Amino acid sequence: MTRTIIIDDEEDARESLKLLLNKFCPNLNIIAICQDPMEGISAIQTHQPELVFLDVQMPFMSGFDLLEKIGKPNFSTIFVTAHNQYAIKAIRFSALDYLLKPVDVDELLTAVNRFHNLRKTDYSGLIHNIKSRLGLDDKLAVPTLNGLDFVYLQDIIHCKAEGAYTQIILKDSQQIVVSKSLKDFENILDPSIFCRVHHSAIINLKQIDRYIKGEGGYALMSNGDHIDISRRKKEEFMKLIARL
Repeated sequence: MTRTIIIDDEEDARESLKLLLNKFCPNLNIIAICQDPMEGISAIQTHQPELVFLDVQMPFMSGFDLLEKIGKPNFSTIFVTAHNQYAIKAIRFSALDYLLKPVDVDELLTAVNRFHNLRKTDYSGLIHNIKSRLGLDDKLAVPTLNGLDFVYLQDIIHCKAEGAYTQIILKDSQQIVVSKSLKDFENILDPSIFCRVHHSAIINLKQIDRYIKGEGGYALMSNGDHIDISRRKKEEFMKLIARL
């Protein structure tokens, strides 16, 4: 039996999830149900769970703040949220599981099965990406074959689509190939600084040396690369660089 804790500030959500787990996931042993993050931290320290169902948005402390306070969690987490916003993009980018409220049984079973198959979760990348999306951190965690690379956002010159992969071009001629699509990067990067100017390119507006006019024109980046600006993206691009 897997030691399981539910942490959610909404009573209906807690009870609904408890009923679903009892009915469809009999191999999960619910050892604590907590109504706020501080109670959740205490329960985690006391019971040492293997799996935590964690609400994202709660009063005074988010689910991400809770994980950061724990330090290095030795349990896996399935996030539960009613808000399909920036946080969901960061969770998805970091390849972690989440459930949208009201919880769908099939999605619940998929997430639980994935937990049993993987067991171990690395949250460091998720927390970095949440903070960078909020402007609270200056790094982006990108998944690679060997784990995670932590890249300074200011060092990213542009991102280039390579099929289902993305090539990140950094200062000092460094490059990283990541098994994420350019759309994934568009979702996770701050849109006031990183602009998708073409179907195959996202550029760091702070790394532009010159803009050359034309039908769409092109940006001359700090490393000498020329990045075309599509006609469709030109207006958005011009508005963003005017704010810098």
